[in-house]
Amino acid sequence: MSFELFVALRYLFARRKQAFISLISLISVIGVAVGVMALVIALALMTGLQGELRDRILSSQAHIYVWKTGGITDYTSEVAKLRQVPGVAGAAPTIFGKALVVAGDAQAFISVKAIDPALEPSVTGIKEAMRQGSVDVLANESEDQPPAILIGEDLAKQLNVSLGDSVTLVTPQGTLSPMGMIPRTRRARVAGIYNLGLYEFDSSYGFVSLPFGERLMGKDAADLIQLRVTDIWDAPRIADDVTHRLGPAYVAQDWSDLNQSLFTALGLEKMAISIAIGLIVMVAALNIVASLILLVMEKSRDIAILKTMGTSPKRIMTIFMMQGLIIGIAGTVFGGSGGLALCWVLDHYRLIKIPADVYQVAYVPFVVLPRDFALVIVSAIVISFVATIYPSRQASRLDPVQALRFE
Repeated sequence: MSFELFVALRYLFARRKQAFISLISLISVIGVAVGVMALVIALALMTGLQGELRDRILSSQAHIYVWKTGGITDYTSEVAKLRQVPGVAGAAPTIFGKALVVAGDAQAFISVKAIDPALEPSVTGIKEAMRQGSVDVLANESEDQPPAILIGEDLAKQLNVSLGDSVTLVTPQGTLSPMGMIPRTRRARVAGIYNLGLYEFDSSYGFVSLPFGERLMGKDAADLIQLRVTDIWDAPRIADDVTHRLGPAYVAQDWSDLNQSLFTALGLEKMAISIAIGLIVMVAALNIVASLILLVMEKSRDIAILKTMGTSPKRIMTIFMMQGLIIGIAGTVFGGSGGLALCWVLDHYRLIKIPADVYQVAYVPFVVLPRDFALVIVSAIVISFVATIYPSRQASRLDPVQALRFE
């Protein structure tokens, strides 16, 4: 053990008559630990919430939407053409519309999405999300029964319907009559109930077949083609590549553009929370400064004796820097370990519940990224080290004659 480290440890673990110094050091360790733990948990919370929302949105939606000037009259050839673009894993047509769904006394406004049941599972997670019924029922409709519709669990609870029940769909696209425009009304049967895990979709979306969607919305062609890519972070480049390869008649928009406001807001919240809680670490660093200043005042006689025995100012400075670093490293280790453990418990047991209709998810997920964790640890140690500079310099500049004059 080096001389500087030996003296630093002796000063850190003060004897009984100097127990106050040890108490101040302990409080400094606890302060750093609390700051590091809070920062790890806050970053894990925002990262987990951001990732959970992104995963659920991307399992419910396509990664890229492609429109064509003049409309998509033959979606089969368009799908085959878009599947040839490098990086595209799946393609499917769709028609979007709005409708009022009525079941008895209950009613709700929903977004109607007309899909090809054979192609839709290649771009969204609707097939895996089915809790009752199947997506394939949309392809096997018969004239003896009303057309099928798939609805989310939250919408089914809101309408108080179950598998096989009938609902009425009322769309703004109506029929012109002498009495004016009469809204178009269609009967449909609930052929499937799904849970995509995103409240927005589970409470306000209904999936129907393309032929039924065309009749319901009064359209004769698909609105757009949905694409799923192999790498979600490559979606912006692939969207640009679609226009470059197929011509200016094709307009593509990726998921990051469609949800830009949401993820920008989450990113700003993560930054703001990190800065706010990072101030806790700064406060803990001030505790280190205070404890070292008190220690220098308490040990001024010892410092003077060490100097008269030939100890250089640099070594005196190193002693107090080591003591501050020991406090900072100990607090950082305890805080980082406690933060990791608490994040695991909170995430594994899903202890923090939140309203799904507000935040889109039912609980708060905690995800600790190695990069964020390393940044917190390194920052805490650096701040602790910087906090030792001033009191250590003061100790190294202490005049032995002045310190020993009244001893």
